Amino acid sequence: MRTRFYTHPVCREHLTPPGHPERPDRLRAIVDRLDDEPFAYLERLEAPLGDEATILYAHPQHHLDKVKMSIPEKGMARIDEDTTVSPKSFEAALLAIGGANAAVDDVFSGEAGNVFVAGRPPGHHAEKDRAMGFCLFNNAAIAARHAQRKHGAERVAIVDWDVHHGNGTQDIFWDDPTVLYCSTHQMPLYPGTGARDETGVGNIVNAPLPPGAGSEAFREALNALVLPALDRFSPDLIIISAGFDAHWRDPLAELNFQTEDFDWATGVLMEKADRLSQGRLVSLLEGGYDLEGLSASVAAHVGRLMKG
Repeated sequence: MRTRFYTHPVCREHLTPPGHPERPDRLRAIVDRLDDEPFAYLERLEAPLGDEATILYAHPQHHLDKVKMSIPEKGMARIDEDTTVSPKSFEAALLAIGGANAAVDDVFSGEAGNVFVAGRPPGHHAEKDRAMGFCLFNNAAIAARHAQRKHGAERVAIVDWDVHHGNGTQDIFWDDPTVLYCSTHQMPLYPGTGARDETGVGNIVNAPLPPGAGSEAFREALNALVLPALDRFSPDLIIISAGFDAHWRDPLAELNFQTEDFDWATGVLMEKADRLSQGRLVSLLEGGYDLEGLSASVAAHVGRLMKG
């Protein structure tokens, strides 16, 4: 089955201050790299605008209202010291959500075997009622709920290999046994959550890695903790919160993953999806702030997805 790729030009119009790491150039670097010859057969689609109602799958109405009210008519406004919005930010967020939900639809309908969505703003730090860490709404959480509500998925697994712990995703599903959340991340590091003993109702698997950890530690964490958890859970869908800021080039952290590690991790999760989830796998962009490391890692990731 073919691989689909969703993005949208408006996601580049979510503006951040000069020098901010979560910047429009991230998407430009990804799109430029995926225009290379090895990706000639990648099916590219514009992300559709998401339905505001789906935001309420993971967030209360007052959070949606607060984000909408924060959007300025011109210039920029800060939600917190890290999280900035501009006039197009809400539309960009709806497109990131729309792409994620369309990807879920694609893999359940059989229109695609797997899908990568490059949207901005990212999502995994957005808690139930708090925007933070560059994130307004939790795209992966909304997509998981969409799979359950629209497609009858009984169990959804989210695997997060961003260098920062996805505190928002953990918060949203903390006491929900129908969603498995597994995270590899650097600790200590922002946002300060993600210890091994944070387990929810047995549905949270955290594999914190010390500063300086590299390929061996990452692969051991997946093999020892994440992959067995997927086997036990037997999900109907696997969603990857695909941050690429654990790459050795990244300026915001101190892990030393190689580009090839993302190829390998994609492959082992595809094998689990084939065995457990009828091949259904959706990948959503989270972090990754060195443009060369990000674009090379995305190319490795998408290249592996396309190998089927």
